[in-house]
Formats: sequence, structure tokens, C-alpha cells
Amino acid sequence: MTPPSSPRYHFITGLPRSGSTLLSALLLQNPRFHAGMTSPVGTLFRGMLNQLGAGSEFGPVVTKAQRHRLARGLFDGYYADQVQAGKEVIFDTNRMWSAQMPALMEMFPGAKLIACVRNVAWVMDSIERRYRSNPFEITRLFNDDTERNTVYSRVDTLAQRNRMVGYPWTALKEAFYGEHAASLLLVDYDLLAQAPDKVLPLVYQFLGEPAFPHDFGKVHYDAPDFDEALGLHGLHKVRPQVGLERRETILPPDLFEQYSQLSFWQDQAGSRANVVTAKAASAP
Repeated sequence: MTPPSSPRYHFITGLPRSGSTLLSALLLQNPRFHAGMTSPVGTLFRGMLNQLGAGSEFGPVVTKAQRHRLARGLFDGYYADQVQAGKEVIFDTNRMWSAQMPALMEMFPGAKLIACVRNVAWVMDSIERRYRSNPFEITRLFNDDTERNTVYSRVDTLAQRNRMVGYPWTALKEAFYGEHAASLLLVDYDLLAQAPDKVLPLVYQFLGEPAFPHDFGKVHYDAPDFDEALGLHGLHKVRPQVGLERRETILPPDLFEQYSQLSFWQDQAGSRANVVTAKAASAP
């Protein structure tokens, strides 16, 4: 039996609540592709480097070449079943990949990163809306009552540089202005939801893949067990019909204004990144 050829790896990253699950659900329609919500590969990758890095017990006896092979092996081992099933292109999703582009480019020459972005005020609004929809649940997003007391403490906590929104925002900014920015594509959520038929061909062009006829009226994705464990039910549920749901924000005006100023990707000066975004963010 002829062993399956090695797949091409690409990566989905970016901000939370910005369309990465929707993008994965759409890419899954292509029988050559595998995509999904955040996988454990990124956590395994970071944990392995911590165990083998400088100052660790095994750091002195593990060479750079061995670390490279071990890191690559995490991907091949985790996705072996998908390769056996005939998947030629694997998309691994993790918001940490924006901060790991040097390693990814060395392991997978030619790999591309797709970063889903959105006006940060609407990211905060979306998370706050999910929080309020589960009023009798203590979500794992916050460590104590001080962090979860009010919308101000919740949003400020999420914006910290090691938390759910602040970390991927700073990681993406690093990648946007970094030396591998030409391998990065930013996709605006509003544009993806409003005009997927225009955005998906641009994604395929960026990846160098042949076009595929997607069905934007029959999209399926849900991860209820994962969302229940997090304490935010419905976080990864995708509506069957792709579209932009317009609504009023539930954030106080000063908070919304503060976080609306953080869309650095609207100014592409000084970056070689590719951007598919509306000139002005529209309210979802």
C-alpha cells in the first residue's frame, strides 16, 4: 500500500469572535481540506519547547534539528487520520500562531496564515453578549469576582495582554509588522459574513489553491461539549445561512468608543501583510 503524501499545512489565527469558526466551516466543504476550531497542537508545541528549551533538564542534550523534527511530528501525528482519509490541505487553528511565524515558516516553507479580524469593540460586545446569555454560569474566562464584577472589569480583563482578546491582538500586531508578513492574510469578519462569495476566491488565490463552489446556505459547525466546559454555551455554533446580523451594541458608549480605535490593520503602511477588509468597519 502506498503511504499518503505529506499534506500542505496552513494556519488560521486572529482575534476571537471574528469568523475563524465560520471560515473553518466553509473550508470544510472542500473535500480536499480539513479545518476546525482550535486544536491542541499549539499547546503541545509550546509545552514541548518549554520542556526542551534553555534551562530545562533536557535542553543541553536535544539539538535544534531534533526539536525541529519533534515539533513537525506533533502535526503529522495529530493529523495522521485526516491524511489517511485523503485530506491534502490541513488548516490548524490557534490564536497563538500569529506569534510563532518564524517557527512555522521554518517547519513549513510556503505555509500561509489567515487571520480573522473584526472591530475590537464588536469582539468585546460579542463576548459580553455570550456572557450575559448564561447568567447562572460562572465562565472560566474570569478568575474571580473582581474580574467579572461589571462590564468594565470584564472588558478590561479580556483586553490584558495575556488574556482572551489582548493576547491575540498583540500577537497579530507582531505578525502584521514582522518579517513574514507577506505570508499573512487578514480577513475582516464583516466582509466575510456579508460577501463570502467575494472573499473565499481571494482566500483560495492567496493559498494558491484551485477554486471550489461553496454553498453559503448550508454551513454546519458546532462544538457544544467544548463550549459547555468553558461555560459559554453556543460560542462555536455557526448559523446555517452565512450572513451579517445587525444589532445595537450592549456596551456602554465610552467602552465601545475606546475599543473601536484598535483596528491597526486599517492602516497598511509599514506592513507587507495582505488584507481583505472593508475600508470602514460596519456594525454587526
